[in-house]
Amino acid sequence: MLTHNQKTAKVVSLPQLTPEEKRFQQERMRDILLLVENLAMQEEATIKLIIDGLYDVGIINMINKKVPNPTINKLAKFVAGTPKPILKIIAWRWVKKNAPQKIANWLYRKVSFK
Repeated sequence: MLTHNQKTAKVVSLPQLTPEEKRFQQERMRDILLLVENLAMQEEATIKLIIDGLYDVGIINMINKKVPNPTINKLAKFVAGTPKPILKIIAWRWVKKNAPQKIANWLYRKVSFK
């Protein structure tokens, strides 16, 4: 129950997008997706270095968590460098295929104010 001194906030609903605004936003988001795809292709070496660094950090953390025996732990870390080239190829393909759309969607959510 509200007293006479309490104020309530008005809830203002935003107007719906017109068909023209919706089409405009879709076109701009398609442009952004193409730009992010282009950025990923231009920065392939940088992205591969990021993947490489994430692998190095992740594999050490995983081995430390799963392999408590110090001797086996050191051996596992030594062996962990072997599959890195294969992982980099798989990770790069995933990034090239999925990251631009995920980044564009994330950016859209940031400007949608939802």
